[in-house]
Amino acid sequence: MAIFIKSEKEITGIRKAGRIVAKTLKLIESEITEGRTLEELEKLCVKFITAENAKPAFLGYRGFPGAVCISVNDEVVHGIPNGRRLLNGEIVKIDVGVYKDGLYADGAKSFRVGKINQRLENLMAVAARALDIGVNQARAFNHVSDISWAIQNYVEEHGFSVIRELSGHGVGLQLHEEPSIPNFGKPGKGVKLVPGMTLAIEPMVNLGSYEVWTEKNGWTVRTKDGKPSAHFEHTVLVTESEPEILTRID
Repeated sequence: MAIFIKSEKEITGIRKAGRIVAKTLKLIESEITEGRTLEELEKLCVKFITAENAKPAFLGYRGFPGAVCISVNDEVVHGIPNGRRLLNGEIVKIDVGVYKDGLYADGAKSFRVGKINQRLENLMAVAARALDIGVNQARAFNHVSDISWAIQNYVEEHGFSVIRELSGHGVGLQLHEEPSIPNFGKPGKGVKLVPGMTLAIEPMVNLGSYEVWTEKNGWTVRTKDGKPSAHFEHTVLVTESEPEILTRID
């Protein structure tokens, strides 16, 4: 699969899709309460996305049955929305892909359900900060592994682990493009970044071991030790200067 350098017109379109991702994640936060079902949250996300004349990018992608991915506690990613109700003290991860006018953006955030314990607060804070640190390395003439190393180094310094089996990716003209962006590795390796690349950077951070397994549904990835995981993601544009986060609204 080729690495696509986007034109200004394409970047403008990806930026529009990214704003819808950001808006959806912002609006859904107030809806995440004890007793809500995952299906209800999914329907709300779809409502937000379609109101912006866009489509949920995940629905039907490679056979995925959901419109968004909603994963709870030890589910790392690719949770399929169902009738399960959220409980106080849990963490829920919502991963949103948006397709608008032929272009894609992808983003995710972890949320608290009610009041969570301090270890989960720490996990979420480290995962969120790891994303910021990774994004800061998405600079022209750095390498992909500079992002990877920065994320791994920060996460492991704080006593958590990063998933090995899954990674971030290019995004924009397709939902998943090259290059692959692992959350671990040595710096200065892999593809060199150049302006016009759009990348989905997504730390997946576990409270315990980095080992995972996949459910029989073929999608939902869970931690092997059953401990919780946090997930944050942005679509990021590599520019001539500072990285631009395309899935953020201020």
